[in-house]
Amino acid sequence: MDPPVVPSERLAGWRRVDETTERAFAAGPVSVDASTVRYERDAAAPPRPFCFASRLRIRPTTAPNPALTALVERRARSGFGDRLAERDIEEIEHCGDREIVVDDPNASRATLTTFRGVARVDTEKRRVPVEALLAVWAAGEYLLGGGAYPLGEEAYPPGESPADARRELLGIVRGIESPGDRDEPN
Repeated sequence: MDPPVVPSERLAGWRRVDETTERAFAAGPVSVDASTVRYERDAAAPPRPFCFASRLRIRPTTAPNPALTALVERRARSGFGDRLAERDIEEIEHCGDREIVVDDPNASRATLTTFRGVARVDTEKRRVPVEALLAVWAAGEYLLGGGAYPLGEEAYPPGESPADARRELLGIVRGIESPGDRDEPN
């Protein structure tokens, strides 16, 4: 299964660091596989901003619906919290949810969840506040996108700020799209 497509024009200054496909959930005959691609900001000091795009495949094939969407959103928030912890981001707080529009006119509005936490930077024993965003939406299948970036002004070169990092991350997330029918048939 291919991961979602992230428009290359939105990834200037980012490098692809990982692509995985894993079983995210299984219970009896039901399974969910996630294909994910992850990027990190080039030349950024730790904690490096990162972003990701994931595509879910649910078996047996089930069209998006309100109950399933609520379940996917809950599981995605929980899994994203685990991923943040793996990146040494602690004291993670859920700061709220809101809807955003994605670029795909055939997709639903995305539920955007904002988290705040503190990243441990082991090399200097520093603690840096970070903000993390997670978006979940349906485009015939479920897509997820998000990432995190430092909140301190000192993490950015002159003329850049956390607000710029947030705008850039949201632009990347909004541009994520399904790879289409390039996958194996159902």
